[in-house]
Amino acid sequence: MARKALISVSDKTGVVEFAKGLVKNGYEILSTGGTLKVLKENGIEVEQVSDYTGFPEMLDGRVKTLHPKIHAGLLSLRDNEEHQRIMKEHNMEYIDIVAVNLYPFKETISKENVTLEEAIENIDIGGPTMIRSAAKNYKFVTVIVDPKDYSNVIAELNENNSETTAKTRFELAKKVYKHTAIYDTMITNYLSGLEKEENYPEILENKYEKAYDLRYGENPHQSAVFYKELDIEEDCAATAEILHGKQLSFNNIIDVDAAIEIVKEFERPAVAILKHTNPCGAALADDIVTAFRDALASDPVSAFGSIIAVNRKVEADLANELNSFFNEIIIAPEYSEEALEILKKKKNRRLLKVKDLKRKSSTSKYDYKKVVGGLLVQERDLKDITIDDLKVVTEKQPTKEELEELMFAWKICAKVKSNAILLCKGTKTVGVGAGQMSRVDSSEIAVKKAGEKAAGSVLASDAFFPFRDGVDAAADAGIKAIIQPGGSIRDEEVIQAANEKGIVMVFTGMRHFRH
Repeated sequence: MARKALISVSDKTGVVEFAKGLVKNGYEILSTGGTLKVLKENGIEVEQVSDYTGFPEMLDGRVKTLHPKIHAGLLSLRDNEEHQRIMKEHNMEYIDIVAVNLYPFKETISKENVTLEEAIENIDIGGPTMIRSAAKNYKFVTVIVDPKDYSNVIAELNENNSETTAKTRFELAKKVYKHTAIYDTMITNYLSGLEKEENYPEILENKYEKAYDLRYGENPHQSAVFYKELDIEEDCAATAEILHGKQLSFNNIIDVDAAIEIVKEFERPAVAILKHTNPCGAALADDIVTAFRDALASDPVSAFGSIIAVNRKVEADLANELNSFFNEIIIAPEYSEEALEILKKKKNRRLLKVKDLKRKSSTSKYDYKKVVGGLLVQERDLKDITIDDLKVVTEKQPTKEELEELMFAWKICAKVKSNAILLCKGTKTVGVGAGQMSRVDSSEIAVKKAGEKAAGSVLASDAFFPFRDGVDAAADAGIKAIIQPGGSIRDEEVIQAANEKGIVMVFTGMRHFRH
């Protein structure tokens, strides 16, 4: 009895070549609808499922493969005598290979003005039923839902007497249940969302696939793995191409993400130098080399062993400066050949290429934070403000130059762990105080880091000043202007302190906690 394969796919990629490979290995092909037509047009002998079952397709195609002859052929155990007897009694044949991918529900609901009726008609019934039946019986049946697996299956049939191995069948079966889980979750979230205005789904869809194992986690005694988001459209740490050096570690990936997200904020040449997710230096300039020098000057001691992101092509002049001290990772959209030759002299450094260092708010809109027993989900902190949004609350008014300095300081401060205080001069940081329990402590650290450069700088605070002591400390350091959210019950006291010290103060009306 000839082996049988059932092929019914919405994504026709590679299906003709796959079917031809099956025929060469002695398989008879069953098919339906558009797939049947494509295969016949390409000269492949194929039997329509309705002819095979002796039962017509009906209800506008809603019922095609939901038939005992199909599912008995998929689910019957070849080594079970009772199953064999029943198959013979009812003149049923085994189906050995199933290639099915489901109705394009995701593509349908992504269209503008899609109706509920259109969405409903693109909920696949027969497809999931078939692939789940086949996957359940993976001991005997090969099931393929991803066209990328066609070539591997055909190669194995060619080398293995027209059969797949047990290992392959098991791996393909696992992909089926992942596929149907994602598919069903999409449908659940779509239908649930029809009755709600909020963006958060009832069931959080599994949108990640394993990228690679990590040597260890945050510490050597912790095992770890890295998962990439499916269908990611935004260039980021997950899409970075490693041009030189070993695979990234757990902590590397977190730092790389933080560095990338800083330089994405700016159109001008920008550099961010990070340690432990916090910028120890960041700067904008008219050219990338100057921006790098300014960023490094902010805290050259902390920059040792840092992660550096630049949003311009790395040429030889910048490469030489990058080689002047130890840094672990460099991230850029492009490198010249000469720059790569220079930078690759450091064997232990990683060179990453991230093509498009621009923020795309339309993708990856959620931020996730795991706690024991639960998951916190929020929108990413991507909301921008402009100079026009600022509220000047002091008697002293800011100059145009000071406003530009304050806006730069605000963008960088938003990327610093709370409590965060940041000092800037022009478009370069001079002192960063990160992650302290007290805002005054953060201020003191930022001033200490800045040293003499604190005088005449501007200060950004990620949240409001609860007391005037922070303003008094800033005045003692020579700070000329402060940008902060406002909103404290002691705002008047804080504003009065700024007026007494002759400091400009502006409110943003927005805070940027970063835990």
